[in-house]
Formats: sequence, structure tokens, C-alpha cells
Amino acid sequence: MLEDLFSGAWQSVVFGIVGVGLMAAGFGLVDLLTPGKLRELIWVQRNANAGLLLAANQLGIAGIVFTAIITSYDDFGKGLASTIIFGLIGLLIMALAFFVLDLLTPGKLGEVICSDQPHPAARVSAATHFGAALIVCACIA
Repeated sequence: MLEDLFSGAWQSVVFGIVGVGLMAAGFGLVDLLTPGKLRELIWVQRNANAGLLLAANQLGIAGIVFTAIITSYDDFGKGLASTIIFGLIGLLIMALAFFVLDLLTPGKLGEVICSDQPHPAARVSAATHFGAALIVCACIA
């Protein structure tokens, strides 16, 4: 019984580290997709557009990790591999969705996201990121 508790705790730590790592990769992805430095845009300039896009990205990645863990294989190694693989797929799908939305809309989406003024395109972009994550979640389940 105590062994199961320690095993579960250890697995939680490992899945948590992987989840945080994937969320950090999501931060890096949004930073690459938008001009300027995301840290500066959100925490110094208080840019609501960039903050909304990053929030949707982080929630999307967390949703993918959550779904991968909750539907995880009985085998810890397979479950961990599944979480990593689907997390990376989610990041790629989110990037693809951003590029497709950028192609379908006028102007450069990255520049709109960095605008000082709130812009409806930021909401659409955030929904696209989160929607892409939900698609990956459905593929896991």
C-alpha cells in the first residue's frame, strides 16, 4: 500500500515536470510566432492581446497533458511517452493553426497580437490555439 503511494507520487512528479516542460515549450512557441519578446510584451507593456494568446496556449497544452495522463496506459512508460508525443503534436498543430489563420486574414497576425490596442483578432487567434488543442485532446481519448 505504501509502495503504491510512493509510486503514484513519483509518477505525479514526473508527469508534472513533463507538463511544465511542455508548457514552457508552448511559451517558446508563442514567443516565436509573435514579433518582439513575449516577456516584455506581457509583463512590462501589459499587452492584453499577447496575454490572451499565451493564456489560450498554456490552457491548451495543459488540456492535452491532462487528457494524455487521464487516458494513460496502465504502463507508466507508455503513458509518459504518450503525454510527450501528444504534447509535441499539440504544439505543432497550434503553430499550424496560427499560420493558417495568418494566411486567411489580412495583415500579419503576429503584428496584430503585439498591438497596444485590444484587437478582436487576438480573441480569434486564442480560440484557434485552444481549438487546436481540443482537437488533439479528442484524438487522445
